[in-house]
Amino acid sequence: QVRVVESGGGLVQPGGSLRLSCAASGRVFTIYHMGWYRQAPGDQRELVASITISDSTNYADSVKGRFTISRDGPKSTVYLQMNSLKPEDTGVYYCRVTTYGPNDYWGQGTQVTVSS
Repeated sequence: QVRVVESGGGLVQPGGSLRLSCAASGRVFTIYHMGWYRQAPGDQRELVASITISDSTNYADSVKGRFTISRDGPKSTVYLQMNSLKPEDTGVYYCRVTTYGPNDYWGQGTQVTVSS
């Protein structure tokens, strides 16, 4: 089992920045992939960015050049640095942790609101 906890959301003006954190605990040695997803009201959950244990990254086209995903392996933590935020980035951001098996574990989500 893996426990996933997100933090760092909040209210920010357009053009601002936020940094989200996702901390995994438990059987973290089985993790091989971590990712950030977001869900706006009325929309489906979508991939924002992901990273593997070999630090291979993948980004949604809408966030390329603005968001950066990174990983602190020893701490089993993944970060999402979000710059130049836009109102359309608003939503609940979820962390997904995938372990060998495979098994998926999700956090409870953190709200990001971009508004003036």
